[in-house]
Parts: sequence; structure tokens; C-alpha cells
Amino acid sequence: MKEFLYKYCIPTAKFKIFDNPKDAISYVEKENKPFVVKTDGLASGKGAIVGKNVEETLNAIQRIMIKKEFGDAGNKIVVEDVLTGIEVSVFIVTDGKNYKWLGTAQDHKRVYDFDEGPNTGGMGSYSPVPFINENIKYVIEENIIKNTINGLRKENAVYKGILYIGLMITEFGPAVLEYNVRFGDPEAQSILPLLETDFVEIANAVIDERLFNLNIKHYNGYCCSVVMASEGYPGSYSKGYEITGDLDDESNVFVFHAGTKKLNSKYFTDGGRVLCVSALGRTLKEAIDNSYSKIYKIHFTGAHYRKDIGYKGLTYSNK
Repeated sequence: MKEFLYKYCIPTAKFKIFDNPKDAISYVEKENKPFVVKTDGLASGKGAIVGKNVEETLNAIQRIMIKKEFGDAGNKIVVEDVLTGIEVSVFIVTDGKNYKWLGTAQDHKRVYDFDEGPNTGGMGSYSPVPFINENIKYVIEENIIKNTINGLRKENAVYKGILYIGLMITEFGPAVLEYNVRFGDPEAQSILPLLETDFVEIANAVIDERLFNLNIKHYNGYCCSVVMASEGYPGSYSKGYEITGDLDDESNVFVFHAGTKKLNSKYFTDGGRVLCVSALGRTLKEAIDNSYSKIYKIHFTGAHYRKDIGYKGLTYSNK
């Protein structure tokens, strides 16, 4: 991916790629500064480790390449400069020639409030991101999205489908952190409820390469999604606790099951991230309040959730 970004002049962090841990360790020690260490393969959303210092960076290399915490996904790693700014996710759909925006979202990776604790698969999200204004959107389109689609065509790798672009909005502009050819979780739970256009219609337009003529409509408001996790996640955790309370969907609130099991008409915990509660609102504050109002009505032993999902957006939306 990083070579592709460099080749097609798409903004990203300076990087090196290693398939030997000794070489990676030597590079970090020589540079004597912290880096982001990423698995080259998929690691359930946990394969990017941001070192706060040299020691943490070296420890990340040990975990990925020597201890094999992420299996074969860590056979090759990317060591890249730490970008500072605000992390956001952009979702588009493309038919290989044209593209349409599906939305923007901000994920909350750390397990505890105020972005403390270890990385997870995602503890919640909200959409759209208020500070992605028309000016920033234009820069993302011109410097990143168009160069990506055109680059793929030049590589004879025409892609049709969802493209999820992880970005850091730096003082110098948006820079690519990652690509995914799928929806993110829990970003999908915030993006999809906002779509008023039938997703099957979007999919068919992609297949038939007529996306240019499709007008995708969105709900005029926000969606906030909060994950309820098992105690101990993303480390070890227990399963089998009964989930009680109000699990029913409402007109503007949706309960997405993830790590659950149904036995004799009852639900039990069966994973790390158990449920995700998504709620709509005309303002971001209303969406947040609606989501947490539902969360408070759902119970299971050891239930853990962040209490600050969406609050970063309130700083910018003033709503």
C-alpha cells in the first residue's frame, strides 16, 4: 500500500518496510525516535501500534515479528513516522470509474475514555464528522480519492465496491493512514443508518457502472454508535452472561448484535464486543443522548462501554 501511495503522489507518512525484525530494530535504534509499527496483513483492527517512545516502538516490533501476536499478518511490517492531527475515516463507493461519498466517521479505538488504554477493534463512532468541511473535502477528493482510483486503473487493478480511507488531518492537510476495501466496525453502524437511498440500489449501480447517475440521499442529521464490551476486553474475558433489558430496535435506535448467543429466547454474551447501540439525531448531541439512553437500559455482568463517544465532534459542531 505504501509503495502505491508514494508512486501516485498521495500524501502519507514517511515509511520503511521490513521483513526481518533485526533490520527493523536497527533502523529504530539508529533513528532514535518513536514510530508507528503496522502489520502488513489484517489483524482485526489492532495491527497498528503507535509508539510513544523508542522503547514502545521496539516492543511493538517484538510483539508483531518475534512473539507473533498477530500471526502471519506480522511477517512483514511497516515502520512509519508518527503523524499528529485528528484521525477520521472517509467512506466512498466506486464503480471503477466514478465514485460517490457514503460518509465520514470518527472511530474511538482505545478501550477507555479520553483515548486511554490499549487499542481495540473500536469502542464506538459517530457520523458525519463536523469539521470535514467543503474545503477539506475538496482536498481529500483532489489529492487522495481521485489519485487512488486513477492509480488503480493504471495498475490494471480496477476496483468496484466500498473504499474506506483512514486519514490523519494534519496541519499540512489530509494524509492517508490506511485503506480498507470494506466497511469499518463500528463505523458501518454509524454510516449505514444515515443512508436513505436503498443500499441494494447503490450496489447495483456499482455493478452496472452507472454510479455517476445515482443521487445518494442521506438523513439530515447524525448517528452515534456505542459499543458494549465484556469486562477485560481487548484482553481475556468471560462469556455466558445473560443480557437483560431493552434490546428492541426503535424508529431511531438500533441494537446491533456482535458477540452474543441466543438460547431459549434469551441472549448471552459470547464475545469481546457484545453489542453496538446506534441512534439517530438531528444534532450530534441528540444522537449521543439517544444512544446512551438505550445503553442505560441494557444490562449484563461486567458490561463496559466508553462514556465519551462523539464528544470530540461536539467541540466542532457546537450543537
